[in-house]
Amino acid sequence: MEPSTRHDAIVALLRREARDGVVSFARLVELALYAPGLGYYSSDRVRVGKTSGTDFTTAAALGPMFGQLITGAANSLVGNLKSHALVEVGAEPGQTHYAGVASHFAEIRTFRFGSVPEFPARSVLVANELLDAQPFHRFLRQGAAWRELGVRVDSAELTVEPLTDYSTPLAAAFARSLPAAEEGWIIDAPLAAEELLSKLLSGGWAGAVVLLDYGKTVAQCLESSPAGTARAYRGHQLSGAILESLGSQDLTCHVLWDRLELILVKAGFSNVQLDRQEAFFVKYAGTEMERIAMSGDPEATGRLRALTHPAHFGAKFQVLHGIRP
Repeated sequence: MEPSTRHDAIVALLRREARDGVVSFARLVELALYAPGLGYYSSDRVRVGKTSGTDFTTAAALGPMFGQLITGAANSLVGNLKSHALVEVGAEPGQTHYAGVASHFAEIRTFRFGSVPEFPARSVLVANELLDAQPFHRFLRQGAAWRELGVRVDSAELTVEPLTDYSTPLAAAFARSLPAAEEGWIIDAPLAAEELLSKLLSGGWAGAVVLLDYGKTVAQCLESSPAGTARAYRGHQLSGAILESLGSQDLTCHVLWDRLELILVKAGFSNVQLDRQEAFFVKYAGTEMERIAMSGDPEATGRLRALTHPAHFGAKFQVLHGIRP
């Protein structure tokens, strides 16, 4: 489907459900990412990698090495991996980075975007850039208050404007929790990611959670991101044109780590920590890193450097992790 056709079809869906011609920003992002047959993550095309036609690269795209390092880290966190299932949530099409380590776990369970994961009694949940791929709300500081932003969809061009009221009770509660900021400041809040994480941690299963993503705390957003953190990715190009090419580009924003940490703690996880990706692998998969570094394989050592060096994935991404006995 041509990008323009996909975009127009999503806008038509939004117009049918808009109240007074306006929808919440979160609803627009939700349909742009997940509308059946139209949304960015609803297609089976390869999005991750460095080949033609891909849009972005993640740590998992480096192949089996990612699976080896995650296995080493999981062993450090819970031990006795044979009694645990590795549950990957948010897997991209065609990625097989855990195939070579399947024998270390009781089983491997892989769930694509939009599917409903099932957790055995003892599990290690791994999600690589799952939470930043969820719908997000936008809030604007205006007139000494935080107002939720929406999008007008009943005109020739999509335009942003404040909603007359908050779209959901969760959005209202988030706005009330925010401190004051300068007039015109914007903060993006992936509240759907918080709801998803709460669901994933329900059910009482024991084990560990490993969440790899990029994010900031609320305070950091209000210190250094006056225009918010929302952006679009397409063809490995970063763009602020988040209302264009709906369905044909990734829409994302930084997760809010301090709010996600609270969810883990409330769900009964202990030793909850947030590390830069490089520090996480050094602390918990050091043996695997040493083995790869000493292998004498230039390609393998190059991939390891890309995964952990601060100039590459090492500092750009963080890892939130914890254990639940």
